[in-house]
Amino acid sequence: AISWQLSDSHGWGVFGLNLALNLLDREGPRPFLLTEPNLLDTPAPVLDRLRPLIDEQRQIQAQVLDPAAGKTVGIGGAAVLHALVNGFNHHDTIRGDIDIGIIFYERGPIGDAERTRAGQYDRIIAGSSWNRDYARAHGIDHIEFVSQGVDTSLFNPGPGSGAYAGRFTIFSGGKLEIRKGQDLVLAAFKIFHARHPDALLITAWRNAWPESAAGMVNSVHVETDPQVGPDGEIKIKEWAVANGVAADAFVDLGWVPNRQTAAILRDMDVGLFPNRCEGGTNLVAMEAMATGVPCVLSANTGHLDLIGDNNCYALSDQRAATEQGGPVEMWRESQVEEIVDTLEAIYTDRAEARRRAVRGSEFMADLCWANQTARLMGAIEDLL
Repeated sequence: AISWQLSDSHGWGVFGLNLALNLLDREGPRPFLLTEPNLLDTPAPVLDRLRPLIDEQRQIQAQVLDPAAGKTVGIGGAAVLHALVNGFNHHDTIRGDIDIGIIFYERGPIGDAERTRAGQYDRIIAGSSWNRDYARAHGIDHIEFVSQGVDTSLFNPGPGSGAYAGRFTIFSGGKLEIRKGQDLVLAAFKIFHARHPDALLITAWRNAWPESAAGMVNSVHVETDPQVGPDGEIKIKEWAVANGVAADAFVDLGWVPNRQTAAILRDMDVGLFPNRCEGGTNLVAMEAMATGVPCVLSANTGHLDLIGDNNCYALSDQRAATEQGGPVEMWRESQVEEIVDTLEAIYTDRAEARRRAVRGSEFMADLCWANQTARLMGAIEDLL
């Protein structure tokens, strides 16, 4: 059973969607859903495959979950996958015969309370080796690492559209919040654009939880927090311009369905990800690498599982990070000077950038969802 909502528009949802589809392709345990999916741009053939699961979920919702709203519900004969958040907390009220927690955490600490909550699960699956190792170092031993996958049928190298001909395109993706490092992107881009007026920053920074974007102003690299409009959307371009980025050098893509992202990525010269912390392996960066974009990654936390054999550009100068004036134990800070130098290297030597892009795409081919679903099932097969 998959306890969280399948979706085609956000990280956890894309994970669940691909997990369910790949479980249907395998021999072995059949998936079923405990939350109705939210699918906005999923092709009809895929919806047809999911239809029996959706119909079954509606029956479970009406007959079991709604009557027991607010109470813990036991699902007999099932192994339940639970989405866990920082502190090994969860939001669902479901228990199975076997309970497996899946976690991507970006904040500590891990103490007695966290160990107790983790102990409620027969196994924990971490989204990065860094998450796994940190948990084990703090007394949580029943935790294994299996990364997310990539839909390589969508995200693979191909020709661009020519939409940005004559521009040097820099892509930055991930919901707008200080952990993702968009303040570092703006600071570096301003310097780089002053040297190279053909540079264009293209962003997919939309955030379904706009309150989490507050606090950017605590960075030394920006002067204002992003504002939220009457429609509840963050004014992303206005924020970038207010912090010194030329309006004609910035593109806000808005909300982009996952299936449309690959075509956008094929028009990019660079993918820039100076993130301060990733509990998982950063699905947006994985998709960019799989599509053949030369990527710049901060060499910290979950990104470390993606970096190797010159398959990207690693930002190795990582220092202690702060948030709202205080240190954040798990986070690390990339340096603006190194980001600019790396962009210069890519701008200057396009052939080397292409070589690294090819290696990145080849690396990601092994992390297709079919392989990662098999690895997930291998990590829990002794429980089933």
